[in-house]
Amino acid sequence: MFGKECIFARRFDTGATVRLTLVGNVLASIEPAESAPEHTWFAPALFDPQINGYAGIDFQRDDFSIDDLLKAVRGLRQAACGQFFFTLTTEDWAILLTRLARARSLRNESKELASAIAGWHIEGPFLSAAPGFHGAHDPSMMLDPTPDHIRELRAAAGDDPLLITIAPERPGAIKAIALAVSLNICVSLGHTDAPADILAEAVQAGATGFTHIGNGCTQALDRHDNILVRVLDTPGLFPSIIPDAIHVSPAMFRLLNTALPMRHCFTTDAMSAAGAPAGRYRIGKIETEVGTDRIVRMPGKTNFAGSALRPIDGVFTAARMLNCSWRETWFRSSLAARRYAGLSNQPDGLPFCVLHIEGNTFKGGSIFADGQRIEIQSA
Repeated sequence: MFGKECIFARRFDTGATVRLTLVGNVLASIEPAESAPEHTWFAPALFDPQINGYAGIDFQRDDFSIDDLLKAVRGLRQAACGQFFFTLTTEDWAILLTRLARARSLRNESKELASAIAGWHIEGPFLSAAPGFHGAHDPSMMLDPTPDHIRELRAAAGDDPLLITIAPERPGAIKAIALAVSLNICVSLGHTDAPADILAEAVQAGATGFTHIGNGCTQALDRHDNILVRVLDTPGLFPSIIPDAIHVSPAMFRLLNTALPMRHCFTTDAMSAAGAPAGRYRIGKIETEVGTDRIVRMPGKTNFAGSALRPIDGVFTAARMLNCSWRETWFRSSLAARRYAGLSNQPDGLPFCVLHIEGNTFKGGSIFADGQRIEIQSA
């Protein structure tokens, strides 16, 4: 018989005191309470819409196992991330579809994986091949999206939640976006240098997001007209931002947050080095090197190739950069991120956290998922 436990805490969003009743580490009820410890908080688990790998496991490989995926999932949960979108990057189209089908098959063999991998993010190959804008993606693999591509992708993902990043200036992209949205695919723009009118057309066709704004573009931008200005000036786009103080400078991070009130979220864009020691790691065909500064680079080069950011560290790094409460940045890394990915925020059955936080200092906590209580590890 499962044990019953009551936890008194404050809601991260309203500060209201509540009593959580857990049966077998599963949330049975939430009720108002007269009081709760000052530094104990109740919050939804973090959600990340862009995880390329974690804990030494590269999702771009063809040979990872269920145990490998479980290692990544458990590492993410130790970083307070209860669910995420498994992300595949630019590759030969047939290979990409095969990888998606295989990952989905493995996910469906494990209840733990099925509850953690909430859907799929396909970042490429429908991106800009222009220097700087293709980022770490192979420009020789880029394609113009066709209706067949979109239908094949929907079929490979079944009925699962699906997010795709597209550069809308590619021929056929606007029609592909409209078709994708009609097939319940969430469309984010990214790795693009689309002019303002094309961005507006993409939004009209149903695109709603913008993938890791501030990245996937050239270092030298025209001061009068550039992709950052165009995106900020386009109503209807909900960008994601990497809050590691590396991909976007603290000053730019603050400016983006100011310019995007109530319409942005955070993502780690984590690759296999996240949640793992410094060393050499791969993201697909690319070998990367991660030093003690946690910056992911291709050996001998200065450009970045994904991030080594842990989800919970992103919350507190963002709070430091913005000089705001962790409660605001937790929202951006949980409920706002779910909105970006087109997911419901209904709390029933979702992983949640009990946190011990004083000011903006994390003192410990647990994530509750699949009837398990997992300790959240500090940096």
